[in-house]
This record gives sequence, structure tokens and C-alpha cells, in this order.
Amino acid sequence: VPYQSSCFLEPLEVCQANPWRGFWGLVNNAGISTFGETGWLPMETYEKFADVNLLGSIRTTLAFLPLLRKYKVARVKISTKQHFMAVCRELLVCIIQPGNYAPSTKIQPLLSAEEIWSELSEEEKAVYNKEYVEERANFFNSILSEGSTNGNEVVDAMVDALTSPAPKARYMVAKLKEKALVFVCALFPTAVMDSVLSYALSKVKLA
Repeated sequence: VPYQSSCFLEPLEVCQANPWRGFWGLVNNAGISTFGETGWLPMETYEKFADVNLLGSIRTTLAFLPLLRKYKVARVKISTKQHFMAVCRELLVCIIQPGNYAPSTKIQPLLSAEEIWSELSEEEKAVYNKEYVEERANFFNSILSEGSTNGNEVVDAMVDALTSPAPKARYMVAKLKEKALVFVCALFPTAVMDSVLSYALSKVKLA
């Protein structure tokens, strides 16, 4: 939900005008992402991510806060951890963490190494050669193609969070290998996992 968006105003007005219908909960499923090394993305892209993924979640929650307070059974599903800590003390919050569902949602298009390379600054091209960009793009595209095609699994988790008398605080909807990776990453120190992943992903020299 970007700053200028008013997509939540209509359902909010409907709920306020028809209180007899009740309010089941607020599902925040807005999110955008992309791929690239730190220097590949312009500042405008980082600002857009923060605006939608973090601030958008906060805006939506604030807009519906009167209803969330009024209907005690309302559940809130958000994925922004920073915002989660701010609202969990007052509201009942369920976090849904989906795995790779790119094939079913089409939320992330395939990357073009040529487009990435053409948009890099001369400074970045001096750091990352074209072969590296092509290898990274192919790697990312292969991950997208291996994702789950059954998006209903995520929807089922949302429904359970909204309707269950005892919803889970956290739903991890993902393949077994994705869950295992999350477990391993949480088990070992960040420095160790960074070293392992960097070694595994560094098939091509930078320049």
C-alpha cells in the first residue's frame, strides 16, 4: 500500500457503515522484491521497497485500527518483523512466512542479464564482469522456476489464521528443504552461514 494509495478506504467505509456484518480481520499481503547486488539497485528502488513493505503495512494497520480494537476476535497477518514488534502487544498478530511461490503468483518476473548489465554504472561494471551478472541472473531464474505451483497452501494458512479459535503465532508455508534451510540458518551463527553461502554461490569471479 503506497503512500498515495486509497485502496483500503472503501472496505473500511463499508465496515463502518455496516457494523452488523462484523470484521473478520486484516490480511496484509502487499509486498515487492527484486534481485541484485547492493550497488546494482538505485536508491529509488530501496525507497519503494520500504514504502510498500514496511510503511504500507503500518499505514494499513493504522487505517483499520479502530475496527481491530472494536472486534476482539480480529487477526492481523503481516510479514514485516519490525512492525510486528510494535503491534503485537496490543493486537492479535499471526505471521505467515511463505516459501518460494513464484510460479503460482508470478510476482517476480524472470531476470534478463542484458538488462541488468545495461543499467549498471561504469563503476559497478568494473567490479562485476558480465559473466558474473549472467551467472547470477541464471541462478536466480532457476530458483524461481523451482518454486511451488500450489498457491492455495498460503491461502489456506490465511484462512486458518482468520477463522481458527486458536491460530498459530507463526505459519511457515514452504517446502521441506526451505524449512530445513531456515532451521540451519537459525542454528548457526550469522558469520558461519554467510561464509558457507558465499562459498557455495561464488562460482564465478567478480572481475
